[in-house]
Amino acid sequence: MTANSPTDRVVVGAFGGAFGVHGETRLKSFCADPLAIADYAPLYTEDGRSFPTIVLTGQTGNALVARVHGVVTKEDADALKGQNLFADRDRLPSLPDDEFYHADLIGLEVFDAGGALLGTVKAVQNHGATDLLEIYKAGYKSTVLLPFTLQIVPTVDLTAGRIIADPPEGLFPDA
Repeated sequence: MTANSPTDRVVVGAFGGAFGVHGETRLKSFCADPLAIADYAPLYTEDGRSFPTIVLTGQTGNALVARVHGVVTKEDADALKGQNLFADRDRLPSLPDDEFYHADLIGLEVFDAGGALLGTVKAVQNHGATDLLEIYKAGYKSTVLLPFTLQIVPTVDLTAGRIIADPPEGLFPDA
């Protein structure tokens, strides 16, 4: 694996557009300590653009305000809106056994306790209360959002590439 391999990078935040007219940008941090995002620089966009320095200058609403290397105008900052920021995995702290980077969960197969395949993790979302695993299965009309709690998801086996879940009854149409 090379240092530029996508699996060697983890999403740590996303740009939220310009803040003011002097090139500052809104930055949503996905880090446990939101301010730590600047410590993980250089940060990268999915297309490989590199930002060697991030200087946090304030906070607004639910976003940080930052000066980002190479972003000097409002138009520069607006052009980045919605793009995810990735950090090299080796710059991030090690996690306890019961915590996971979202990037490590995406692509894992999800099985129920009886061994039936429920689908594959497409994304991890959080709308405030808890993380939700977005599960995709061929033949489903839409994805299913599975709460990522210890009660509902008792086993995550990264080595085997699978998750064992005990979903609420009726959540999966044919489970």
